Amino acid sequence: MMVFSVGFGSLFLIALEHIVGADWSVPFRRLTEIIAAVLFATPLIALPLFLNLNEVFSWLNPVVMDSDKYIKNKSPYLNESFFVIRNIVVFLFMFLFYFLLVGRSLKQDKTGKADTKKWSTKISAIFLPIFAILITVVAMDWLMSLEPKWFSTIFGVYYFAGSVLAALAVLTFIAITLAENGYLSKYLTEDHYYNFGALMFAFTNFWAYIAFSQFMLIWYANIPDETMWYMQRGGEGWMTVSLGLIFIRFLFPYLALVTRPSKSNPFRLKIIAVWVFIAHYYDLYWVIMPEYTKKTELHAPVYSWFEFTVPILVLGVLIVVFSLVAGKKNLMPIGDPKFRKGMEFHL
Repeated sequence: MMVFSVGFGSLFLIALEHIVGADWSVPFRRLTEIIAAVLFATPLIALPLFLNLNEVFSWLNPVVMDSDKYIKNKSPYLNESFFVIRNIVVFLFMFLFYFLLVGRSLKQDKTGKADTKKWSTKISAIFLPIFAILITVVAMDWLMSLEPKWFSTIFGVYYFAGSVLAALAVLTFIAITLAENGYLSKYLTEDHYYNFGALMFAFTNFWAYIAFSQFMLIWYANIPDETMWYMQRGGEGWMTVSLGLIFIRFLFPYLALVTRPSKSNPFRLKIIAVWVFIAHYYDLYWVIMPEYTKKTELHAPVYSWFEFTVPILVLGVLIVVFSLVAGKKNLMPIGDPKFRKGMEFHL
């Protein structure tokens, strides 16, 4: 889910730039396109899960499915065949839009045609509504269905906010690191840094808004089939993790980015980007792990080598993919008509 978050979030940022016609981000769009290439690693990473779905999802157990009428009513959606089919469709759409958006961008480096921008804008307008459906399906299938009885109508938006934050964190870290090593130093200005920080700040607030809205609506309605999800994360050892999420995911990034100088300092932005990336992993741990620890006698968070090696694996995948793809492409979309305007961007 971490790798998917970064890849899908990056694809969203590419489409968003084309839709809004942003100038400042044009020099860094190629970095976003390279990062989005991690999407091609997701089927390989997900393959072991597809081969062991019975171990991952309780709703594949006939006893569980027949034991609760609410879960049984979801059987037209929660069944193995439909699960596999719709996730294959998700992967195919991801790859299709990646090639449509990134392929034209790469060709523009050679042709410099301005009409490529118009074509990319039209494709992005088609992609974004489909993106909303795809990321909701992924959030429902791989996260929400871990507790098949529970549901939330805005859980897809919750995962979307976290995914964009993760993608922004990776983009910010890579852009600043390349600038420090002389690759982008003459292109990155204080105003570029500020916009990176402002976007992370905006989506941090957006994530907090969605997270609170989801909690508040479920708490206020007080429906047992909905409140059980939060009750589980509010007791038996998980309360500390839940409270930590508020600080790690929201309060620290918010306070660290609230002032203009903090958004314009590259060293500080790198630290915050690393923090935001780790916070996304912490968030996913909070969403996923209670569903597995409740099956044990511990009913509490479990910390083992596995929990600490997964982020390292994710970083390894990102580094390998970025190195392989970046070595074959320009690091900047030099054929884009807005490229020079983006380099000279000032607020």
